[in-house]
Amino acid sequence: MYHRILLKISGESLAGPEGFGIEPEAVARVAREVKEIQDMGVEVALVIGGGNIFRGLRASAKGMDRTAADHMGMLATIINALAMQNFLEKIGAITRVQSAIEIQQLAEPFIRRRAVRHLEKGRIVIFAAGTGNPYFTSDTAASLRAVEVNADVILKGTRVDGVYDSDPELNPNAKLYERLSYLDVIKNQLKVMDATSVTLCMDNDIPIRVFNIMIPGNLKRIMCGEKIGTVVER
Repeated sequence: MYHRILLKISGESLAGPEGFGIEPEAVARVAREVKEIQDMGVEVALVIGGGNIFRGLRASAKGMDRTAADHMGMLATIINALAMQNFLEKIGAITRVQSAIEIQQLAEPFIRRRAVRHLEKGRIVIFAAGTGNPYFTSDTAASLRAVEVNADVILKGTRVDGVYDSDPELNPNAKLYERLSYLDVIKNQLKVMDATSVTLCMDNDIPIRVFNIMIPGNLKRIMCGEKIGTVVER
């Protein structure tokens, strides 16, 4: 269904039951899902949050300088990117990690043309360190990178089946939306992605599909055209 995608997942997707740190089996499971769709001919870029290791916004709320806290959060995303790279390469994928913060011993610097070339050559590109700037979330980084590499869609992997009118983990009667407009998300402050990232997608006509990445095979089903999750578009 899509030729080039950007998959955005939270750091918590790589954590174990406690929701903290890196659980090898959780990383391996996501890696297998990504490799499966790459084997179908899909060009895959990844952005992974860092919330399983450090949350800059939470630390800032407790008195830490926001800029310092956000830089620490960027470093957490680099750790997650390296973990994902390791597990992808264990199952035969060719990968590149590109960081918005220079860390030459571990990752390439982000260079748009090089990233596009990697994708064209069938390499999985993992974008780390957000945008390289404080006050921007990994969601905004995902939208920015999707625009820069001309992705067909952003796939936002979550722990629930899509976007609901209320928290489905608290309200068993919450209603699942099949489709929303960008303006619906912004106006109703729905927890899809932050407003900056949604606006960036709206301005560049990049749809967002929110789905449950914890269900095995969901990524492949989306690639095969099944109506999985919630689509946010114009």
